Amino acid sequence: VALIETHTGMAQPSAGSGFIYKKGPLNAYVLTNEHVLEGEKIIVTNSKGQETEGKVLGRDSYLDLAVIEINTSSAPKALKFGDSTKTKVGDSVFAIGSPVGRRYQGSVSSGILSGKDRIVPIKIDDKDEWVMKALQFDASINPGNSGGPLFNSKGEVIGICTMKLIEEGIEGMSFALPIEDAEKYLDLLEQGKEIERPELGISMTNISNTLQLINNDITIPDDIMYGAVVLDVKEESSASKHLQKGDIITQIDDQEIRDTTYVKYVLFQHNKEDKITIHYLRDGKKKSTKVTLQ
Repeated sequence: VALIETHTGMAQPSAGSGFIYKKGPLNAYVLTNEHVLEGEKIIVTNSKGQETEGKVLGRDSYLDLAVIEINTSSAPKALKFGDSTKTKVGDSVFAIGSPVGRRYQGSVSSGILSGKDRIVPIKIDDKDEWVMKALQFDASINPGNSGGPLFNSKGEVIGICTMKLIEEGIEGMSFALPIEDAEKYLDLLEQGKEIERPELGISMTNISNTLQLINNDITIPDDIMYGAVVLDVKEESSASKHLQKGDIITQIDDQEIRDTTYVKYVLFQHNKEDKITIHYLRDGKKKSTKVTLQ
């Protein structure tokens, strides 16, 4: 498990965590959160205190993942991946990282797995929002733990510590990206390739966005409390023969759609040419259709 510090000029470095997951003859690979890498220069300090400059190979803001390359001589050992799908609520877990930075590098906290498949809203930037399906746990993490591993009792990595809820009256609610969700994209990130995601070909808004609905002359029935409202459908898009302005998407496959972020989340779990089943309301009537993604 490594400390990751990012430097920009003479500014105080920001810090996070990461871990070595693969070693080759010349280079080793470190996995961390994308939001940890806010600076221009990346310094990776391993568990033995050895510092080395890291090179960012690939990053993705939606998954909040990044892969850093370092010299193998600075990689004492690669951690093993476990399988979070085989875990049960109540299982023992522990986290290792660098809460509040270098001074507390290598801190260990323990707890239990509090929940699985939690849908957690996050902000990508000032405009874009996203939801993450996460593991919930109560082991203590703090700023600086981001990007560090969440282990099962066998010492296998089952998740990447990503965030915690910080609100008055809330304690012990931390979240990790399941390791399987990261693992399937590692080859692309190592090669520096962007993760291509399919499109549905619609613009949409939330039911709560009253002003935008009024401006588009769309009326929502009073008894409809959730869903994503279609504002426009692009010509020749995958949805052009299926959806129309005013439709309210309530479910895609087996995932309930609370708002527009859920639509993006479901789409981004698929590849181009995959087929999805969309359940929606039109003129108060329930309908469904199958759409091939582009």
